[in-house]
Amino acid sequence: MQRLINFFRGVNREMKKVTWPKRKELTRYTITVVSTVIFVAVFFYVIDLGISELIRFVIR
Repeated sequence: MQRLINFFRGVNREMKKVTWPKRKELTRYTITVVSTVIFVAVFFYVIDLGISELIRFVIR
């Protein structure tokens, strides 16, 4: 039981050392991540579409 208490005390000490991002930074990071995910999704969609059309062309 004492080990569990010491663990959570250690977690509490470490969490106090964390520097959390400000609202503006968090918004910027979120926009960056979402736009990157959208870009990668569209990129792979276009690549998939191109390969599909190429395979259809070769089969015909």
